[in-house]
Amino acid sequence: MPSGTPDFLNHDRAPVPDIVVARGLVPFRLVGRPVRGRLVRLGPLAHALLTRHENTPEVTALLGQALALTAGLAAALKFRGSFSMQAKGDGPITMLLADCTDTGALRGYVRADAERPINPKHAQASNLLGKGYLAFTCDQGPDTDRYQGIVPIEGDTLAQMSDTYFRTSEQLRTHVHLAAAETPAGWRAAAFIMEHVAADGGIAAPEDAEEAWRTALALAGTLSNAELLDDALTPERLLHRLFHAEGLIVDQARALSYGCRCSRAKLSGVLEGFAAQDLDDMAEQGTITMTCEFCNVGFRFERDEMRKANG
Repeated sequence: MPSGTPDFLNHDRAPVPDIVVARGLVPFRLVGRPVRGRLVRLGPLAHALLTRHENTPEVTALLGQALALTAGLAAALKFRGSFSMQAKGDGPITMLLADCTDTGALRGYVRADAERPINPKHAQASNLLGKGYLAFTCDQGPDTDRYQGIVPIEGDTLAQMSDTYFRTSEQLRTHVHLAAAETPAGWRAAAFIMEHVAADGGIAAPEDAEEAWRTALALAGTLSNAELLDDALTPERLLHRLFHAEGLIVDQARALSYGCRCSRAKLSGVLEGFAAQDLDDMAEQGTITMTCEFCNVGFRFERDEMRKANG
């Protein structure tokens, strides 16, 4: 549902859904084992984010996976700002972008080439994206350096592509399981991310740590897409199914929310950078319309009013 704030009190922000999933991200760890991870369940937030644009089910599912993955990766970092995942390739999907702030505000969009129809029988991520690159960026504002890791697109699925990044750029062993699908309750998206970390004092020898990691991988491999996307299965119950005999500790959950950050004020600032003639060319019947790529809300600016404001 749209925000309950009346329009006359909320002119600056787009009338987008006001949705918060209180336990959208649940971190966990295994005591005495070199294993930690995060379980992401977007719940109804996935439907709100994924239905802002009309895309094919294959394209929508890939964006849902990207949103869940980005939320899970952002939660592993200590930062103030935004963390994003971007994929650009020469396939039918030319751009895939998901963005999450340090407070868990999510947004994303996907750009598909309308002249290149997608065959549902060949809808894995590698076919949709083609050859290109995957970039992970942490942006903490104009006064700080951006951290960015870029790797070529390798692997059939988005989970495999992210694993390539971790192995090559971070030297970190991971297990990533992503799922997104339309269910009777609407679109749902989820991510299960598990990492191999330095062994703690409960493991005496490297071979013990390796065995513990292999055991965790085997257990995580039993997780199904249906379990990941089941609203009735709480995160705690799901993790207990997997690791109840492995010293499971479930840490404090984090909220995720609808996080498009567009506003009339921001777009007005963009328009101020254009020359008067360019603004005249952009106007149709005296009105300039700018549409946010994330939330698909159009902001209307009267050309005459802008001319008066700019003197």
